[in-house]
Amino acid sequence: MMTKTTLLGLTGGIGSGKSSVAQMLQELGATVIDADAISRQISAAGGLAIPALQAAFGPAVIAADGSLDRPAMRQLMVQNSLVKSQLEAIIHPLVGREIAAQQHRAVQLGSKLVVLDIPLLVESPRWRPQLDLILVVDCAPETQVQRVLARPSSQGWTAEQVSQVINAQAGRAQRLAAADIVICNEGIDLPALRLLVVQIALQFGL
Repeated sequence: MMTKTTLLGLTGGIGSGKSSVAQMLQELGATVIDADAISRQISAAGGLAIPALQAAFGPAVIAADGSLDRPAMRQLMVQNSLVKSQLEAIIHPLVGREIAAQQHRAVQLGSKLVVLDIPLLVESPRWRPQLDLILVVDCAPETQVQRVLARPSSQGWTAEQVSQVINAQAGRAQRLAAADIVICNEGIDLPALRLLVVQIALQFGL
């Protein structure tokens, strides 16, 4: 008898702690499928998306090492509002195909919980019908800004730039409205966050 696999969508704004929650769920036995990691993989040197990206946008968006030149791509999106939808039309189907393949493997291996870590889960209508439940990691926008600025990778960023990224994502109310489960990652440390994650994991037999 095959184990029933639950498909859990995981999302949260930048700086919410979503990545920490994903890592904790993985440590507890869940299979985590990271949409961002897949997107980076297919746009790396030799990645599946590179020929189509070069054909659509020209050699200027391909870096010297053969990967997608992300700053050049961002500049192109600023200059032309149609570029974003063109880029998504290339990237999203490839990401979706790899997510489906990883999900199929996890189900075949009897994984009890498959977590789809998708930053734009709420923004895109395609995901909800495929998922059993949605888990949202939530905190105040001010907390998001503080956490992002504290990251070593965010050196040189300003609070205003972080706020712009936050405002470009789904609003807090929109995410909470889509949630079946909410982790409030506000005013707690990592051990306390892990306790909340453990409680959720137990619900799925982990």
